[in-house]
Amino acid sequence: MSGETDGRIGGVRLSGRLICTSQAEADAVREHLPEHIRLTRSEPGCVSFDVTRTDDPLVWRVEESFRDKAAFEFHQQRTRSSAWWEATAGIARDFRVTGLA
Repeated sequence: MSGETDGRIGGVRLSGRLICTSQAEADAVREHLPEHIRLTRSEPGCVSFDVTRTDDPLVWRVEESFRDKAAFEFHQQRTRSSAWWEATAGIARDFRVTGLA
């Protein structure tokens, strides 16, 4: 997705990395990622959501943009009760969030 939908640029942005420490963690990401992306992109207020592999097979680049704080918080809450979270909760995340203030 581009960083823009319907002419709106997201007010809350998350950028960073999902860092696996084993092949088993990377396999869990690969298995659950397509549904996680599908569900997230269909959320109200999601402007863009991209998770891509880096040159390191254990690291993914994460770029998210949500219309506002409420949309971002909805995403965080929905994610915490998902199969994605159950499978990946122990994987290190190095994220920076802007636009919440």
